[in-house]
Amino acid sequence: MSARAVSLSTTASDLMSLTKPRLSSLVLATTAGGVWLAPGELSIARVLVTLLSTAGTVGAANSLNCYLERRSDRFMARTQNRPLPSGRMEPGVALGFGLALAGVSLPALALGANLLTAGLGLLALLSYVLVYTPLKARTSAAMLVGAVPGALPPLMGWTAVTGQVDSAGFVLFSILFLWQIPHFLAIALFRKEEYAAAGLKSVPIERGDESSRAQLVLYLVALVPMTMLPYQLHIAGGWYLGVAALLGLAFLAMGAWGFFRQLGKPWARQTFFFSLLYLTGLFAALMLDSQANG
Repeated sequence: MSARAVSLSTTASDLMSLTKPRLSSLVLATTAGGVWLAPGELSIARVLVTLLSTAGTVGAANSLNCYLERRSDRFMARTQNRPLPSGRMEPGVALGFGLALAGVSLPALALGANLLTAGLGLLALLSYVLVYTPLKARTSAAMLVGAVPGALPPLMGWTAVTGQVDSAGFVLFSILFLWQIPHFLAIALFRKEEYAAAGLKSVPIERGDESSRAQLVLYLVALVPMTMLPYQLHIAGGWYLGVAALLGLAFLAMGAWGFFRQLGKPWARQTFFFSLLYLTGLFAALMLDSQANG
């Protein structure tokens, strides 16, 4: 392989890494869940355009986030090898890539889905890049702000089909919003020193580990009944209700165990990984036991 081909391959790989593929794949899955659960139908072509455009919008937000956090990323083990902090890519390239991706994805979302969905995508992009990202260095309350764009994808999937924000779509948004807080708190607990070195604020840094564990449990207490509402709204059936209850109680028990035993990093890391399994299981049950399309 020629040096030019290797260089192009490396650049393409670095550009892809700016979009944070793991995070984007999770967002794509929850968007697909919203599309699947919503009453009504979209053509396969429109579904593909909606999903790809949403992925592009998320990728744009992540790329611009990498651009803005290129200095603080040098101090965290999980981010210091990204293209910008490692010096493999010029900042202007990442900035241009993020803006170009947004410039293509948002109009495509408006055409492939509708203006409401594109508007939600724009809200997610702007709130993530212009509000959440700069707030991370100022206050731990940024966690709540960041949970908003993170919770919009399933609602976007819903509105792509229905063309409106209704109670069922809002419940999907709320489930993702409430889930993110324990997820974020778990990360902040086992990466506390890295956050401090990077100059980023978090609940463990500002209020301590005990407060973080308490908040984690409180948000789980709110999350469990919220996951019951899809059954009440006839989005999903009894089988989903049972799975949601079991998963929710397991998640809550794990959080309570850490709170009452005052556990540290190993527990926080386990809680983080369990939160991913929890969300995967919850949405799998939702889609398999969907009433709207069943």
